[in-house]
Amino acid sequence: MPRLITMARPTSSITTFLSALLLLSAGPLVFCRSVPTGDRGDTGPQQTYIVHVRPPAGTVFASSEDRQEWHRSFLPTVGTSSDASQMIYSYGNVISGFAATLSGEELQAMAAKEGFLHANPDRILPLQTTHTAEFLGLQLQDGFVKGSNFGRGVIVGLLDTGVYPDHPSFSDDGMPPPPAKWKGRCDFGASLCNNKLIGARTFVSGSAEGTPPVDDVGHGTHTASTAAGQFVNGAEVLEEALGTAAGMAPRAHLAIYKVCTEGGCMVSDILAAMDTAVEDGVDVLSLSLGGPSRPFYADDLAVGAFGAIEKGVFVSCAAGNSGPLASTLSNDAPWILTVAASTMDRSIRASVKLGNGAVVNGESLYQPKDFPSTPLPLVYAGASAKLGAAFCGNGSLDGLDVNGKAVLCERGGGIARISKGQTVKDAGGAGMILTNQVLDGYSTLADAHVLPASHVGYSDGSAVRTYIATSTNPTASFTFEGTLLGIAPAPTITSFSSRGPSKPSPGILKPDITGPGVSVLAAWPFTVGPPSAGVAGATTFNIISGTSMSTPHLSGIAALLKAANPDWSPAAIKSAIMTTADTLDRSGNPITDERRLQATFFALGSGHVNPTKAVDPGLVYDLTSDDYVPYLCGLNYTSTQVQAITRTSASCATADPIPQWDLNYPSISVILGSASVTVKRTVKNVGAASSIYTVAVHNPQGVSVSVEPPTLQFSTVGEEKSYTVTLSTAGSGEGVSEGQLVWSSGKYKVRSPISVTFH
Repeated sequence: MPRLITMARPTSSITTFLSALLLLSAGPLVFCRSVPTGDRGDTGPQQTYIVHVRPPAGTVFASSEDRQEWHRSFLPTVGTSSDASQMIYSYGNVISGFAATLSGEELQAMAAKEGFLHANPDRILPLQTTHTAEFLGLQLQDGFVKGSNFGRGVIVGLLDTGVYPDHPSFSDDGMPPPPAKWKGRCDFGASLCNNKLIGARTFVSGSAEGTPPVDDVGHGTHTASTAAGQFVNGAEVLEEALGTAAGMAPRAHLAIYKVCTEGGCMVSDILAAMDTAVEDGVDVLSLSLGGPSRPFYADDLAVGAFGAIEKGVFVSCAAGNSGPLASTLSNDAPWILTVAASTMDRSIRASVKLGNGAVVNGESLYQPKDFPSTPLPLVYAGASAKLGAAFCGNGSLDGLDVNGKAVLCERGGGIARISKGQTVKDAGGAGMILTNQVLDGYSTLADAHVLPASHVGYSDGSAVRTYIATSTNPTASFTFEGTLLGIAPAPTITSFSSRGPSKPSPGILKPDITGPGVSVLAAWPFTVGPPSAGVAGATTFNIISGTSMSTPHLSGIAALLKAANPDWSPAAIKSAIMTTADTLDRSGNPITDERRLQATFFALGSGHVNPTKAVDPGLVYDLTSDDYVPYLCGLNYTSTQVQAITRTSASCATADPIPQWDLNYPSISVILGSASVTVKRTVKNVGAASSIYTVAVHNPQGVSVSVEPPTLQFSTVGEEKSYTVTLSTAGSGEGVSEGQLVWSSGKYKVRSPISVTFH
């Protein structure tokens, strides 16, 4: 069986699913998928593998059919099934290989064939804005970002659960035709496809060829509109967060590739969609999905992303929703933009007044207008004798009198937040106070609850619990204050956002960047909230949370930068985003985390995205696909493993491996012992032709940093200059220490965070 990858609960308000959860030019050939498990004669159980192979030196396939036949030559002849039933996909752009169902004996026989590199078992990966554009400083003037014209001419490929094409967010009013390079197709048909929604394909195991990618989950519709949705006036959810909805690149084209269902996303399907998207001509790939971190050669999504960036396609992926624990990242390969999630300065306020006069502020998207402010009897769900009752799981309140009362429930326990309210409602409860666990701190979410509710932080929840325990007649009343703007502090890193350091490569500082991922409003196919609260229709929106939501923000911003700077490489776009990011919140204080402590780089990345600065960064740290070979060899990967990633004949015996922190990355992360460490960086001038930059260093505590040369002088655009940074211990140091390096000219500030882990 394909191995199921589990993560911490995806953070959203979807009541059932999301809350519980190369060398060659032709695209993938798709075959009929055989049953992924079972027996085939005496060959043993089958499962799906993604098989990486290396063509003989000098091989150029005349057609995709020739490539298919070569892939088919690897399939063993044992067993009774035909070759066609074994082969699922033959890939041609982002990896060199194919997907097939094989028994262990068949795989062993295949491994002996010349050209075989390795095979990874197929996996299931889980899925991981009226105000966000304004919050990010994007104004209607000059196309949001100078020179971008709202992303006109750029194609954003979304790999997700599909799309609801009738939504006005996908109208093509004012949209130009797709660029001439577009080769894709739209399986919705001419009546639903248009100059906005130019591509729509389904790559889901068992789906017939040509199946329209209808979104029956909502997640894909939300992420697509966040990245590149049209301007829609009067957007709101349950009469809250009213404003004009717009994606980050509202004039960019959208190509939708459905790879996920309620059960998750098969890696073999994801690779087929990536392979096709690159062939179709997309400029940006957005993937709000991912599993636990693993070595890059064993992470087929990372391998596919390498193939995409080699073709000039920018790849933006979710960091994951497994925070706030350390080293919980997804998608941490250095050629991927790894996106963390933060809050914005908007709260949909639901306050609770306790019988002792204390008031605690929380959030809820459902804001009943006629709910009486009369105090309700208040009980703690944990008072029930049932195991786990504090989390308000289904049936856990049996035996506890909650009829007509407000119930205090705890977040977590593997139970969706909205499901907790349903449990309270089913038991006769009149309202719910949802309190954080200690790890979630102050991070609250505005969900479309099914009854009057307020989600409060840990300290406020503890106060409510203490009040209940010490009062003879505890009561609580709810006040719904609606949408409030200007809430401080903002942005902050939310508790669910996954944290670094990266396990496979701690010498690369991850995540890369953070963007809005909490209570984000975007398009939605269904009604939300209690049955009486909304009416279905083409203008339905929803507010949900997750790194799934922050990722398309960055995908859309990458599209803006691509439109403004069409000759920039994926690495240059990433560098511009990272080196111009903000580290201060809207009040001018360092950005904090869910505990209201200064956020570390392992939570924040380089900072909070600032798109208006990123379009004109002054200098960029550029990389080509060849630059990654010595880096990968420096991770002690074998030549075979490197070849599987790069689809080249690279040999680590001749590649001159480098330490991982020597990759020309926009941030610096080193492990420092008694010996000093020197890293080299090269910057390219993309700003004023004649310019001089001077370095300033904020030393990490316990670290001495020197930079040579201290000044960089450029005379032309595109000119490159190198410098070295030497780090050594200065006194005693332990744990992790942070600082930064900034190159400044009269116009630009190019900032690189420095993270030092003492060894």
